[in-house]
Amino acid sequence: MSKTKDQIAEALAKTGYVADEGLATALVLTEMLGRPLLLEGEAGVGKTEVAKALARLEETDLIRLQCYEGLDRSDAIYEWNYQRQLLAIKAREGSGDDANSVEEAVFSEKYLLERPLLSAIRQAEPPVLLIDEIDRADEEFEAFLLEILSDYQVSIPELGTVEAVTIPRVVLTSNGTRELSDALRRRCLYHYVDYPTPDREARILLSRVDGLDARLALQISELMGKLRKEDLVKIPGVAETIDWAAALLGLGAKDLHKNRELVFDTLTCVLKTREDKSRVTVEVTDRLLGKVA
Repeated sequence: MSKTKDQIAEALAKTGYVADEGLATALVLTEMLGRPLLLEGEAGVGKTEVAKALARLEETDLIRLQCYEGLDRSDAIYEWNYQRQLLAIKAREGSGDDANSVEEAVFSEKYLLERPLLSAIRQAEPPVLLIDEIDRADEEFEAFLLEILSDYQVSIPELGTVEAVTIPRVVLTSNGTRELSDALRRRCLYHYVDYPTPDREARILLSRVDGLDARLALQISELMGKLRKEDLVKIPGVAETIDWAAALLGLGAKDLHKNRELVFDTLTCVLKTREDKSRVTVEVTDRLLGKVA
């Protein structure tokens, strides 16, 4: 029986991921319909962590395909171990084997190197397949990926068609650096992952930073929410908030208003460019703290 969205959210929270209602619903529907889930949003909002948390929840393997410009079939599906093949051919020289038998021997499972897509469909137990930052790959690869996600089989000319042993739970992420095709979007269920609300981010901090007080967690998340509205080159993500909270806790902060200098000094945890560090001055920090409960 499929889990409800509340059960999914509760189970994910136990793995350390605090999901909002929309994401929990999307995960329920992907399981029910057997469809890939496309997560879109700014870098740092926790899209990749969804797949990791889902793998922990399902107690299964996480197989990750990191996309980049120029990604091709050999990196994503399979390639042959050419060095071992050459050694095998050399070892057979003078054995009297004809070319066909040599070719059949070296183009066998023994010399096949599985890459993420092929590995994902050959698992005995369904893994979580994370196709990370699909928007970084080119449109040609995206079209090819669509075939794989439609049929869950791979054609290897030397071996024939490899059909899926199990169907993986597929999560794709996109930072929106380019527009994805309508065909891919139609194939997937969709959820936009936004920066968390202060309340949700405080819950994330409490689940990830041992010893953190609930009031301090909320102060940090409220301040981070205000900071993200500033004119920054790189908006800090949830991972930066976690680092900042751990740093403040480790340095003895208990109330941000009573540790204003410490707050400013530790902004190095969340501001990652020279421009942003110059923009967020002591005066700006004090202004933002003035709006935090």
